[in-house]
Amino acid sequence: MTERKPAGVSFETWVDRQIREAEQRGAFADLPGAGKPLPGLDKPYDPMWWIKAKMEREGLSALPPSLALRKAVEDAQEEAAGARSEAEVRRILHDADDAIRAALARPPEGPPLNLEPLDIDAAVARWQAARSGR
Repeated sequence: MTERKPAGVSFETWVDRQIREAEQRGAFADLPGAGKPLPGLDKPYDPMWWIKAKMEREGLSALPPSLALRKAVEDAQEEAAGARSEAEVRRILHDADDAIRAALARPPEGPPLNLEPLDIDAAVARWQAARSGR
C-alpha cells in the first residue's frame, strides 16, 4: 500500500513522485500491452466500453443462448470461407456442427434454434469451387 500524501506537498507533485519511483523499481516494465497503442483509440467514445470489454474477456454474451449459437455458426461459416486449407474448413465447421448437435439434443433457452446440422462435405465443395474460381 502506498503511503499517505504528506501535508504541504501538492497532490500533483506527490503523484508524480509515486509514478517516478514505481518506474524506477520496474513496476511498469512487464505490463500487458506495453509498447502497443491503446485498443479502440480510433473508435468513437462509448460510455459502455468497459462493460463490453469485460464481457468479451469473460466470454459472456447478452444474447440468449440460442441466438448466440446462431451467431457463432454464422461466424464459423464466414471463417471457413476464408480458410486456407480443406482441413481447416472441416475443423471449423465440425466444431460448429458439434455445437448445433448438442443444442438440438438439449435445446437452449430463448427463441427457437432454427438450425440443422451442417453438411460439411457440401460446404467443403463450395469452398473448393470458390477457390478454383479465383
